[in-house]
Amino acid sequence: MDIIRLLPDAIANQIAAGEVVQRPASAVKELMENAVDAGATKIQLIIKDAGKALIQVIDNGKGMSTTDARMSLERHATSKIEKAEDLFALRTMGFRGEALASLAAVAQLEMKTRLTDDELGTYLMVEASEVKKQEPIACEKGTSIAIKNLFYNIPARRNFLKSNSVEYRHIVDEFFRLALANPSIHFILINHDDIEFDLPTSKLSQRIVQLFGKSYTSALLPCDAATPYVKITGYTGTPEAARKTRGEQFFFANNRFIRSNYLHHAVQSAYEGLLADGNFPFYVLFIEIDPKNIDVNVHPTKTEIKFDDERAVYGIIQAAVREALGKSNLRPSIDFNDDANLVNKLSQQKDNTIYYEERYNTLTQRNNLENWSKLVEGEWLGRVSQQEETINQQLFAQQETNFTATPTHEFETHTTVFQIANQYVAQTVKNGLMLINQQAAHQRILYERFLQQLKAKSGESQQILFPETLSLPATDFVLVTEMEQELAALGFKFTFFSNNTLAITGTPAGLATGKEKTLLDGLIEQFKWNQSELALPIHENLARSLAKRAGIKAGQKLMPEELRSLIDSLMACKIPQHSPEGELTFFIFDVPKIETYFKR
Repeated sequence: MDIIRLLPDAIANQIAAGEVVQRPASAVKELMENAVDAGATKIQLIIKDAGKALIQVIDNGKGMSTTDARMSLERHATSKIEKAEDLFALRTMGFRGEALASLAAVAQLEMKTRLTDDELGTYLMVEASEVKKQEPIACEKGTSIAIKNLFYNIPARRNFLKSNSVEYRHIVDEFFRLALANPSIHFILINHDDIEFDLPTSKLSQRIVQLFGKSYTSALLPCDAATPYVKITGYTGTPEAARKTRGEQFFFANNRFIRSNYLHHAVQSAYEGLLADGNFPFYVLFIEIDPKNIDVNVHPTKTEIKFDDERAVYGIIQAAVREALGKSNLRPSIDFNDDANLVNKLSQQKDNTIYYEERYNTLTQRNNLENWSKLVEGEWLGRVSQQEETINQQLFAQQETNFTATPTHEFETHTTVFQIANQYVAQTVKNGLMLINQQAAHQRILYERFLQQLKAKSGESQQILFPETLSLPATDFVLVTEMEQELAALGFKFTFFSNNTLAITGTPAGLATGKEKTLLDGLIEQFKWNQSELALPIHENLARSLAKRAGIKAGQKLMPEELRSLIDSLMACKIPQHSPEGELTFFIFDVPKIETYFKR
């Protein structure tokens, strides 16, 4: 008995939609790319319920005839490919002919389109790949496509969507990429009837400032380099504009947004010696290359492409960025003709990305305040020369076991506490000397305090007499609104305005005042970095991020009462030995260890 049969078109389209449309942002990407390909000079994106209820893209492009409008809903129907060789001469965004067919399979789709010279346009209404209505209509030239009730006929897929704030953030990401790639197009984003972005036609530098804020006006370095193989244009940021997250790095190959860790490393290495560890530079770089030298047909979302000579592209990008930095007197300039082997030499570098993962949740909590004179396990005492990596390994190895301290040292009473080089706090104990890393210790103290406040929703707030106004990138603004309750539990208070602006009216009690904007901005950056690199739960991430940004720093002079308070608070912590990031908070020099420095 034969068991193999062809899938019905409706099911085949739903399967194809699973590759092309993973979430509302995927639909936004496909519809906006089609609008760009249609030659539009103005594109409006209208969103409701984070795209779950409505995604509408309106453009003033060339529009479609009635026949083309109907054909555009068929799978593999495209105006851009006639033969296989055309795949290697592509300069448009969409080309597979799957987007509209896929969207029509998993949503209710309405289309209005009119050619410039036609008096009437065409109206189509489609549900689950079935055309319900087709009729002439009076409409503006161009095309308007509305996607309603996405995944209404696939409840399981709809249930996998994230919260509205998360899904909207992904939509904004796609909007940013298309807006950056096409500054000559007027883009508008309307969310729930509010205009979030209105980006008139501009130069690339102006578009960057429109999207990321006025602080980038003086942070952009022009990047322009050309070789017979590839041309690089765009902007890279000054070292001061670097962030702890990778959210503001953009590559475009022939105006198509792409992802490439390999090419990102080329840019990162060009900043060697100019950035603090863990920081990433801002850049918007355009790679112009003959289409025959790349293959864009390697991934359904078309964000990954192949270069026929990736090493050459790596080397030229690295040299171009160094040239931009050199012209700004940030590092010596590079002459592209100095070394014919420059590309090969630079492209042989490897990306040594380090990933961290650490958990403390399984450590047994102890009341150290009652036994504050009992410090650490004997195996950690006096190992002054031990490398931090070894210490971290010991810590992480305990994550599935209970922690029990062995009492070995006690404080002497009435001893003097003092600072060394404004970095370390010294305190004598009965059998030696304790040295505390003030920065790591304070982070541990704040971390445990913030965790408790988040759990109990009990953080007290200190009101700001003159509220600080802060304008944020759209994605950061969405992140703050998404975490408003958690931030309020820590003591932050806000008033929200339009245009991604908020006023800070209160901050966590007990923290230094006067730098509210810097504190919140740093908290957001640290949170995003932790989110991407460590995948921490939201409460742990927030507590760690705020502790790192609000803690006292090395080099900060402390008053005698602050020194004593630091020690008392550290010893009251559940895990006083390490900072949230695994750094040792203190060492004990016991007498036998001290004697080794004086006896032969």
